Formats: sequence, C-alpha cells, structure tokens
Amino acid sequence: MTAAVDTAVLDRDGLGSLVDALVGDGRTVVGPTVRDGAVVLAELASADELPYGWGVELDAGRYRLVPRDDGAVFAHSAGPQSWKSYLHPARERLWSADRTPEGDVSFERHTPEAPAYAFLGVRPCDLRAIAIQDRVLTGGRYADEGYGARRRRALLIAAECTEPGATCFCVSTGGGPAADPGYDLALTEVVDDDGHRFFVRIGSEEGARLLEHVPHHDADMVTEAVARASVDSARDRMGRALPPVDLRTLLGASLEADRWDDVAQRCLTCGNCTLVCPTCFCTTTEEVTDLTGDHTERWQRWDSCFDLDFSFLHEGPVRPSARSRYRQWLTHKLSTWHDQFDSSGCVGCGRCIAWCPVGIDITEEVTALHAESESESETEA
Repeated sequence: MTAAVDTAVLDRDGLGSLVDALVGDGRTVVGPTVRDGAVVLAELASADELPYGWGVELDAGRYRLVPRDDGAVFAHSAGPQSWKSYLHPARERLWSADRTPEGDVSFERHTPEAPAYAFLGVRPCDLRAIAIQDRVLTGGRYADEGYGARRRRALLIAAECTEPGATCFCVSTGGGPAADPGYDLALTEVVDDDGHRFFVRIGSEEGARLLEHVPHHDADMVTEAVARASVDSARDRMGRALPPVDLRTLLGASLEADRWDDVAQRCLTCGNCTLVCPTCFCTTTEEVTDLTGDHTERWQRWDSCFDLDFSFLHEGPVRPSARSRYRQWLTHKLSTWHDQFDSSGCVGCGRCIAWCPVGIDITEEVTALHAESESESETEA
C-alpha cells in the first residue's frame, strides 16, 4: 500500500510489521522493553518485546512499574536510560599503540563502522535532547566523530506523549508532549472502542520510504482527532513545572544563595543525575596498558561534574564542596549552557528527579532559588 503524503494509521500488527521491516533492512532496532523492574532501552528482535500493558508510577526518588488494562505500548514515562547510551556511549576506545621487540611504536586509530540504528519510541523530550547533543557534539571546532557517524545513520521513530509522569515538566522548559521536527516517523498511540492503533506523521523521505513497506491505512479524521486531543491533554497534566521566569538570569544571579547550602546537605554527589540526563555530555580519557607494557589503549568514558576530581587543577579540585558541585551542574544546565550552545540544557524529562537516591527535585530547587531572590528584592526595596 502506498503511504499517505503526510499521515497514516498503523494497527497493532502494523507496528510489528514496522519492526520487522527495520530488522529486515539491516538496522539495529532499539526500543523500550521491560527488564529488572523498569522500562529500559534494549535491542529488539521483534515488536513482541515491547512493553505492552505496562505503565510507570513516578515521584522524587521513586520509580515503579504498574500494569495497565488497555495493552498500550508507549503509555509510560522516560526510563532510567536515554538514547545517548547508544549515540554517545559510556565507554569508547579511541586508539591503541603497540611496541615491537625492536622498540618501535605503532599507533592504530579505532574507527569501527557505525551501526545503522533505528530508535523506536523516542519521547519528544528525548528528541529535543538528541537535537541538543547534536549541537554540542557535532558543532564547533571539536566535533565528536564517533557520535557524528552514529547519529548520521540513526533513524528516529518518535512516540508522542499521552501519559506524562509525576516528574515530567517538559512544557515549562519550552517543549511539550508533541514531537518537534527531527523525527523520521512520529507515532501517537490511540486505544479506544475502535481499537488499538497508531496515528503516524511522516517527517522525512526515509520515513516515507519505510512506511511504504509496512501495511497501513490512510489517516482518518477520527483517529487524528483523538490522537491530537490526547497529546493536548497531556500538555495540561504535567506533574511538575519550573517557575515561569528567566532561568538564565535567575541562576546567574543566585551564585551566593543560601539555598545551595540546603541542597548540599542532602546531595550525595553520586552523579546519578548526570548519568540519567539525556543531555549531559562530559567525558574524560584514560590509558589502559597490559601487563607487558607493550600494548596500551586510550578510552573515552563518561565523566561527571559531581566527581571530586572533575575540576582537579594543579594541587587540588576547584570545586571541593557538594555545594559548589551541585551549583555547577544546575547553573550550567539552566544558565551558562545558553552561552555555549544557545539553548537550555534541560528538556524536562524528570529523570534526575526520579532517579536521585535522596529525591532532590530540580523544579523544587529552582523554585526555592526564585523565592529567595524575590525575598531579597523585597528587602532591598
């Protein structure tokens, strides 16, 4: 069947055919599945591995799977992983060197062929996060060639949000539950008396080509109306929100706020927030040698501004306290990121709230900083 110009409808079997078509096209399909008590991202061999009938229950420092009666597959909030685990992996070999018995040294650059990924079920917040990492890691003078190669070959199939979680706040970061441009296909799940189906929007020529090989129907007005209404409803059901103020200015003017002492007493500086954040990108390098000393490798791995040695210079770290490290993370994320990359570094996915072991809530901290700033302004007046 020929694809509609801009939209189409897939039924549940059609979603299975979509995954089969991607696998048959030689792509590595990555999508959500249930494992270890969470909805995680993993390679999928078929649509049967998707989390049909599972939702999640979220709060600060809390994540629980909950069963659903409707069999929905994308009715869950973002899990502990993001797509950066595949595009910007936690550990990557850069090069190796070997010393011959004669004492000569040879170097070999590690440039494996990038996988042809197909990301299925990309949330709108994560779609924005990928766009942000594109600017960070492929723009400017020092592009990450490995990221660029993987990104160029990745096909993005978004799943618009109809069930926001209690820790979601994407609307207050300038986003929303609808997918922004950048996807190849965007799916909006509809489960009602007329059946289980997916309203599809085509975002690229590659997406249109893929859809031509998948059984589908022309989009009908009822399915489209229900899909769009579900997304609009999700916009009004965000669990949290950042205060509606100029966050760039607020954070920049709050470097000496008392609130930093309050959060520092609770923060474990474990770095969980940076690990689950879909936009945090910091790395370091390490050299690893074998026991003979004749072979060595350089690896790039994720680093975190919560690591005490992250800012180590000369005789010690620049940011030795929990206060200074948490302040660095939050101020960079919401303020100085603009100076570097012309945008905020936060997409409102809420992962840093749900997966913080002590339940620190970024929206609560920013609201408190805003209240402290307002109080000081009133006192000065």
